[in-house]
Amino acid sequence: MPEGDTIHRAARTLAAALEGERVTAFETRVAAVRALGPQRLLGQTVERVEARGKHLLIGFDPSQLVLHTHMRMTGSWHLYRSGERWRKPAHRLTVRLDVEDWVAVCFSAPVCELLSAAQIERHPALSSLGPDAVDKRVDLAEARRRLDEREDWTIGEALLDQRVLAGVGNVYKCEVCFLSEVDPWARVETLEGALRDTLLATAARLLRRNAGAGDSRRVTTVEGPPGGADRLHVYGRARRPCRRCGNSIRVAPLGEQGRITYWCPTCQGPGPAGP
Repeated sequence: MPEGDTIHRAARTLAAALEGERVTAFETRVAAVRALGPQRLLGQTVERVEARGKHLLIGFDPSQLVLHTHMRMTGSWHLYRSGERWRKPAHRLTVRLDVEDWVAVCFSAPVCELLSAAQIERHPALSSLGPDAVDKRVDLAEARRRLDEREDWTIGEALLDQRVLAGVGNVYKCEVCFLSEVDPWARVETLEGALRDTLLATAARLLRRNAGAGDSRRVTTVEGPPGGADRLHVYGRARRPCRRCGNSIRVAPLGEQGRITYWCPTCQGPGPAGP
């Protein structure tokens, strides 16, 4: 699933091509969007493109309608020059938005909605988002307050809750817990306040750093030269040696959703096998 840094980079790229441009074509395979008559967007101006956590919003003027997409596990936004060959097959198209020189295509997105400004304000997912980790002015005190409300949760589940700190996904959950030497299965209530602050601050720092990266490769947390292919501490490294202690990284599902979680039992704790 694209995490907050990836969505912010996509929004920045789309904004540079689309903002201030007039819509020349609009196509979608989403029945609920087609039912709203999206052809009325033709001739309107793309007013803004923005990311909120893992959500991407494209606003139009003068209608003030907003195209809302969420990628989940399968979706992605692509930007092409007019006439350029697409890198994915057309049958995977979710929505397509053309301006004079560019074609923006969203492929395989499970969430695609055309909403009014009022609907955006009361949208159940958008209105409940926690502070955006990528925002330079992110309110970590508010994120901490929300984290404290989940004291009986595992820290791994709490970090993934977008109502705590928006933008954190499974890669960052695993990496942040490793960097902070925290067992992902530890209950929030067992963690000292300073450690809770460290977890949130580390997540925000890493997301902001990668959101500002000049390329779209997978997120990394290991310091090293650009282009390094193996720059994660634990994520995706099951049975490989821990970079810190040399023992084997383990993997197991965590929580009701069974999110695959990587950790070092020596550096972080026993995981699900613990008491």
